[in-house]
Amino acid sequence: MVPPIDYETLRVIWWLLMGVLLIGFALTDGFDLGVAALLPFVGKTDEERRMVINAVGATWEGNQVWFILGGGAIFAAWPFVYAVSFSGFYLAMFLVLAALILRPVGFKYRSKRPDPAWRSRWDWALFVGGFVPALVFGVAVGNVLAGIPFRLDSDLRSFYEGTLLGLFHPFSLLAGLLSVTMLVLHGSAWLALKIEHGAVHDRAKRFGQIAAVLSIVLFAAGGVMMATMGYGFRMQGAVDPAGPSNPHMAAMIAAPGAWLDNFSAHPLMLLAPLLGFVGPIIALVGIRARREALAFGGSSAAATGIIATVGLSMFPFILPSSIDPASSLTVWNASSSHMTLFNMLLVTLLFLPIVLLYTAWAYKVMFGRVTLQDVRTNPDFY
Repeated sequence: MVPPIDYETLRVIWWLLMGVLLIGFALTDGFDLGVAALLPFVGKTDEERRMVINAVGATWEGNQVWFILGGGAIFAAWPFVYAVSFSGFYLAMFLVLAALILRPVGFKYRSKRPDPAWRSRWDWALFVGGFVPALVFGVAVGNVLAGIPFRLDSDLRSFYEGTLLGLFHPFSLLAGLLSVTMLVLHGSAWLALKIEHGAVHDRAKRFGQIAAVLSIVLFAAGGVMMATMGYGFRMQGAVDPAGPSNPHMAAMIAAPGAWLDNFSAHPLMLLAPLLGFVGPIIALVGIRARREALAFGGSSAAATGIIATVGLSMFPFILPSSIDPASSLTVWNASSSHMTLFNMLLVTLLFLPIVLLYTAWAYKVMFGRVTLQDVRTNPDFY
């Protein structure tokens, strides 16, 4: 049976869904990472830090569903991308997973002993669990924009020729810092929304204002570096968007500045970087005006705009190769089969609304500010 949706359209749909999952992860688990990175700085006493932890304590596990969904979607819809990225970034992935493992352990064990030194060590472990993934995710995106040092042989076996330290070059570090400031802004906006007014609330707002300004500066600097440092790839000749998934069937070359082509050809796409700049400004205004919901909306818009800018600038590329551009993976040459994409789309249309409805219900149930009285009297709090 031939699926009723053509192959080209399905590929674009799954490219969009991958973007939705990445943005969903940034908007939900992103503020968890930002809160963890802020923990030792916005909370000065044990009770204050418990307030910060419990601002995300009820929802952080559910938020990680987006991370799992993203990895699963890449594996199922883009097997070539999964194979190259998860093998090439193996050590970086290990760093991320090791840091993420500290979160559940830190949440569960921090308050098992009243010893201040014990709790302080777990607080810094939680900081690592927030800061390191935020940094490495950004570094990974910076490397994707610059090109990954991999090649495919005639049998489509991938060979990664980079090193862990090689991932940390100036442009990728800038992208990593942008990721950190973006998520710290999101985390501070969440704390302003969830923590009772007081010392912790005020400190979170101060860090949020700094993060908002840095997000704007770093996003602008990243755009300038991307335009001037010669990053970009371009497809040559005719490409069949409905053709078989074979990276060797299309010619691709490195083309400095090509990441800006899509914005020139489709000016409407400029809404994404515009949102990336306007979002932090809205968040900054919301923080200063004591309108916490506006601040959180602005930080959400900032993350959405920044991530969308990356995806739109690269389309149709997903993983370009810096050492063999002909091996680059795109929307047209790296997907699963026509039938696989269609069947997965049906499953997604069935289950994604359930995930969204459950998430909305959980946040509604957990809505409300965390207070000092809560952490003092509620035995179920961390």
